[in-house]
Amino acid sequence: NPLSVAMVQALREALAAAEAQGSVRVVVLRGAGGHFCAGGDIKDMAVARAQLDTDPKAIERLSAAFGELCVAFAHSPLATVAVLEGTVVGGGFGLACVTDVALAGQSVAFRLPETSLGLPPAQIGPFLVERIGYAEAKRLAVTGAKLGADEALALRLVHEVHADAALDAALARVIADILRCAPGAVATTKVLLGRARHHAPTALVHEAAEAFSAAVLGPEGVEGTSAFVARRAPKWATGA
Repeated sequence: NPLSVAMVQALREALAAAEAQGSVRVVVLRGAGGHFCAGGDIKDMAVARAQLDTDPKAIERLSAAFGELCVAFAHSPLATVAVLEGTVVGGGFGLACVTDVALAGQSVAFRLPETSLGLPPAQIGPFLVERIGYAEAKRLAVTGAKLGADEALALRLVHEVHADAALDAALARVIADILRCAPGAVATTKVLLGRARHHAPTALVHEAAEAFSAAVLGPEGVEGTSAFVARRAPKWATGA
């Protein structure tokens, strides 16, 4: 499942459609055929090289398109889950880092081969730092890392590891947990947590208070607190 130009565009369009639909609350990224993603498509890179005489920025645009895909998933208001099996290489490594929840099968084989090919992991680098921290990201990048499921879990690159045959059940449980949470609250929380990475807590006090007040007074806050008092499930958790 290489990240060809067509695949990157298709993923952007699928995410945009899910966000626009209004009824979608969770997006799951999972590779076909028992493998997540083999990274960037070498054929597309060759095509971009061949265009350099007439389009000097062809390779830059190819790289930026994938970076914009990662940003789109990282900033999506929807909950995102990656199910990682088999090969997870390069750009696929990056996609695993931008989802909210990453579930891995024991078969998973992470590789970050860019530096061994004479390339930097340019677009995925920032997301790798966000997921596992600067020191570990640097170690993986400069060694062209190869990781199995257990080491990925120890680094918190993934959040859970299961036998491959148990991944469907784990995914169903995670989705059920997400659906018990209010979609608007999830979106607001993702924004606040994203900002908390770059700002001191004192700088966010008023912004967080405004967001909390709007939620308390909004329909989700009213429904959620009313459901709690009445000891019933809120409407978003029951589909009512």
